[in-house]
Amino acid sequence: MSRLLQKVIAVLFCIGLISSFKSTDNPIVEIYKQPTANIESRVQDLLKKMTLEEKVAQMRMFHANKGVEFSEDGKLELSEVVKEKLTIGIGGIKNPGEHNTPEEAAELNNQLQKYIIENSRLGIPGFFVTESYNGVDAEGCTSFGRPINMASTYNRELVKRVYDAVGREARLRGLHLTHSPEADIVRDPRFGRMSEAFSEDTYLTTQMIINAVNGLQGDTEGLSATHIGAVTKHFAGYAQLSGGTNFASIEISPRTLIDEIFPPFEAAVKEANTLGIMASHGDLNGIASHANPWLLTEVLRDQWKFEGYVVSDANDIGRLHYFMKVAETQEEAALLGLLAGVDVDLYAEDAYALLPKMVKENPELMQYIDRSAARVLRTKFILGLFENPYVKVKKAKKEVRTAAHLTLAREADRESIVLLTNNGVLPLDGNKNMTLALVGPSLDETVKEQFASVVGENVQLVSEKGFDLTNKRRGIPELTEEKLQKEGIQKIINTAQNADVIVAVVGGDEYTSKEGFFTHAFGDRDSIDPVGLQDELILELKKLGKPVVIVLKHRRTLSVNTFAKEADALLDCWDLSEEGNYAIAEVLFGQVNPSGKLPVTVPRSIGQIPFHYSQKEINYKKGYLFAENTPLFDFGYGLSYTQFEYSDITLSDSNMTVDSYLTASVTITNTGDVKGKEVAQLYIKDLIGTVVRPMQELKGFEKIEIAPGESIQVSFKISPKMLEYTGLDMKKNLGIGDFELRIGRSSADFKTANFTLKSGKI
Repeated sequence: MSRLLQKVIAVLFCIGLISSFKSTDNPIVEIYKQPTANIESRVQDLLKKMTLEEKVAQMRMFHANKGVEFSEDGKLELSEVVKEKLTIGIGGIKNPGEHNTPEEAAELNNQLQKYIIENSRLGIPGFFVTESYNGVDAEGCTSFGRPINMASTYNRELVKRVYDAVGREARLRGLHLTHSPEADIVRDPRFGRMSEAFSEDTYLTTQMIINAVNGLQGDTEGLSATHIGAVTKHFAGYAQLSGGTNFASIEISPRTLIDEIFPPFEAAVKEANTLGIMASHGDLNGIASHANPWLLTEVLRDQWKFEGYVVSDANDIGRLHYFMKVAETQEEAALLGLLAGVDVDLYAEDAYALLPKMVKENPELMQYIDRSAARVLRTKFILGLFENPYVKVKKAKKEVRTAAHLTLAREADRESIVLLTNNGVLPLDGNKNMTLALVGPSLDETVKEQFASVVGENVQLVSEKGFDLTNKRRGIPELTEEKLQKEGIQKIINTAQNADVIVAVVGGDEYTSKEGFFTHAFGDRDSIDPVGLQDELILELKKLGKPVVIVLKHRRTLSVNTFAKEADALLDCWDLSEEGNYAIAEVLFGQVNPSGKLPVTVPRSIGQIPFHYSQKEINYKKGYLFAENTPLFDFGYGLSYTQFEYSDITLSDSNMTVDSYLTASVTITNTGDVKGKEVAQLYIKDLIGTVVRPMQELKGFEKIEIAPGESIQVSFKISPKMLEYTGLDMKKNLGIGDFELRIGRSSADFKTANFTLKSGKI
């Protein structure tokens, strides 16, 4: 071999050796895999590498019931349908592991994520999604009270702590997003989903939404590891349904939409940075929400600068064709959803699944697919799924449904229970020997056990449910036949007749108020009276001559006229947590002083609807013949075991300008002999507007604890922003002119002071 050839071989060997060192020690890492690169660069880098089919796959989500299971020996089992879907990746999967323990779910979701990453070309992780009406909607998680219970607390900080716990428990299971909370305003108690939302009031709902989203997301900082993303829903106007029935049309004036319906959603976007938005099932004045570019793009994106992703409600893009009938074909339905701004298609096989073929026929659609796929990818980068796709399984067992979270659930229950009536029978004296009868169709199996741990050995408990309200059929339940109800009432009477005090647990349950799914399910009612013979039960119990305390459990507002008239005391508990019966017992026996306030108005009859406290003032001019024309219970109402006295309002000034503010203060004194919490509520009434104005609007509240004999000053800052409304020209109007300011214990019990907003300097 010549010396020259030897030199060439040596040089080539060295070059190869150097190259091998470079590729091993300093590999070229693609931008989307670089944790330190900015998210937008990572999104665009990944997007450029994806095929059309892979992009569309990121815009789709299916339910785990398609075939994601955990075998008895702890192995992931996927159906062939699911395996086929995952070959090109997936945007997300709904409810994987929902029927497993937290530890099992964490292991399942780790294995599922690993399969998704390793069996798709680019290794893009999926996001796993849950719901959270009573905490994480999954086996073994802490069951908290419903959103409407949260609003009854009027306690922002407490609500945030509850949702922080929910966000942590979900992430520990390997979940990443929740299709919650609901920012809908609920004003029609015929609607079965009432308790999934917070309130009839715009301001109260807005405050709850801000704290719920911040809690779930760990103030945004927790999104990459410890918490989950909130998908605020249903945008917009859901719950304002004609006749109160699910899927019915929605008619809302543009002014009402802007002033009353939009604010909780706008706050979720601008103040709480919600990661996602879910579009509404319904239409909005004839325009299907999933095909409404004004709503989903102009308002949400252009005006509010929302940067997250929009997901459809279940199958609703396809329903633009076969239900809403605003699209002649399935392809047109997919096109309408895409152009409007829906990024992710939930469940459907007849909508975005058609996009690859549609793009080949119409290449201009590619820009919209890129837009939506980018939003999904951005969400995954924010959630830290590329760096931290897996969770620590043992932590799920240790940190989900902890003693601390159960204590938190009970704390929220205590503050959400509303004392509606009390003739002095409450609180009960647990030091006296007594027999307490726990009776009624809303009695659950844990009531007697949980009461027993609270009331002590002096109180003997007897219980009798009597009858079920329905046959508990999931889709369309039927009321228990009258004969069986009457037999049940007699059983209750036989049990209660020798008791000293009767606690009747009545109202409703998960079958008398629920979501009316698209097919084969009802959940709404044409009456708001308690179902069945519950009024008759209370009347029969009263004949025994014993004190009757009613514990009202329900998921919709009920016209409880007989309950309110006959009960010696009436507690409104809505739908409490798994710790709820402990909290009820604590309130009944005075270990806890009730402090909840109504987040809704309680009408006397269905004929009064609409009957929210903030209706236009002209609605109060006339009532109905032969009827009391006041609410049964007012918005913001709730009693205590002590009494609170409000001083007159002190204003820092009687005038303010558009660039100043004033302060309104009251002194609240506990004139009773026990410590209690009071919710001071601020309402403002616009005396003269350019359009017809509401009777009053809640604009602030503060919950404070006051010792017996103690006085505390509560102050509210009144800013021009609080006085805004949409005027005659459909633009925001600062409401120049005179206002009445109200501070008190409810929307019907307050002190007043007047002030004037001037356009120039004072």
